[in-house]
Amino acid sequence: MPATRKEAPALRQLFETVRVRSLQLAAPLSVEDQNVQSMPEASPVKWHLAHSTWFLETFVLTPLVKGYKVFHPQFSALFNSNYNAVGEQLPRARRGLLSRPSLDEVHAYRRHVDMALLNAWEDLDADAQRAIELGVHHEEQHQEAMLTDVKHALSLNPLGPTYLATREDPSDHRSPHLHWGTFEEAVHVVGHDGGTFAFDNEGPRHRVLTGPFKLASRLVTNLEYREFMADGGYVRPELWLSDGWELARANGWTAPLYWTHDDGSWRVMTLQGWRDLNLEEPVLHVSYYEADAFARWADARLPTEFEWERAAQTVGEDGNFLDSGALHPAIARAGALVQVFGDAWEWTQSAYAPYPGYRAEEGALGEYNGKYMANQQVLKGGSCVTPPRHVRPSYRGYHPPASRWQFTGIRLCLDVKQVR
Repeated sequence: MPATRKEAPALRQLFETVRVRSLQLAAPLSVEDQNVQSMPEASPVKWHLAHSTWFLETFVLTPLVKGYKVFHPQFSALFNSNYNAVGEQLPRARRGLLSRPSLDEVHAYRRHVDMALLNAWEDLDADAQRAIELGVHHEEQHQEAMLTDVKHALSLNPLGPTYLATREDPSDHRSPHLHWGTFEEAVHVVGHDGGTFAFDNEGPRHRVLTGPFKLASRLVTNLEYREFMADGGYVRPELWLSDGWELARANGWTAPLYWTHDDGSWRVMTLQGWRDLNLEEPVLHVSYYEADAFARWADARLPTEFEWERAAQTVGEDGNFLDSGALHPAIARAGALVQVFGDAWEWTQSAYAPYPGYRAEEGALGEYNGKYMANQQVLKGGSCVTPPRHVRPSYRGYHPPASRWQFTGIRLCLDVKQVR
């Protein structure tokens, strides 16, 4: 949704806050940390900082601010992620090879773009404000991606480095017993209701019929997932989708990502370093295939995105997000429906596809979401590294089903006839 003139002061404050936060999130990392690319799907922190700046330069300053001079002509290709309508881009797998520009130059690039935008702020029209608003939300997505990618990179370092110093874990209670909330068959409305910002893939708002279902009161725990493993979960082909079975075999999956068996006990990598696995916490870093296999083992299934959204509309949007500082999922508290927002992104059985009547925006910005609507699964709810105001019931995250490095977890669902 576009910002209005009346909303412009709030937008400016948000812009400045988000831009500073990115630098704060990068601050605990060394220069070398910020240039590491641990796999083709990840990106260096330095690249994230530059790309979110490129977005503002490319879609706000260059086309909409008269007299703006680009910081560096080659940055257009270096930090273009995948906007084919804009021009050439460096292949994603080669982002970690960018020892130049230096981190200092990237910081100078950010200052240059920020100053140009703020100096022109009073003269920006509605189109520019709308592009800035999208740029701010885009940068929040990259803040989460920075932490996700950093965790993967640090996990591969034999020295066992931490993103932040380990602190005492406050989660020392037991996870509550799982129970089921009942939702009757109903026609309900899904999608963003307008009035505030939303991405284009959250609409058009439309009616959906959902049959009766039951949704688990909390996320699946490490203890429950370990029971699945102990019962041969990774060696029983009848539990797995064909693609997932082949991937698990080819990649040697025997546990979630970042789990390691050390001296008879399980340990897990966190952004605060390696720690003993807490069996009461939600399981994290599982692929869609693993989530689906676990659900089959539990005589359940994953919810559709529409079932999830219907349930989410009955609770508040508070949760364990980035601002908690935990950077790790917490043990569930008692409640009828908890951990809906924050802690872990929840896989759904819904393929990421356009809503009825969806049309991608014209121009290069139409590539933001629409061109990814194939071979992906919808994720809902945000995680412990998601900026707190960035998710809502209608928000549609998406990842390929094999993805494990995202902060993904599991919530179970039952058809009413399956209730035990």
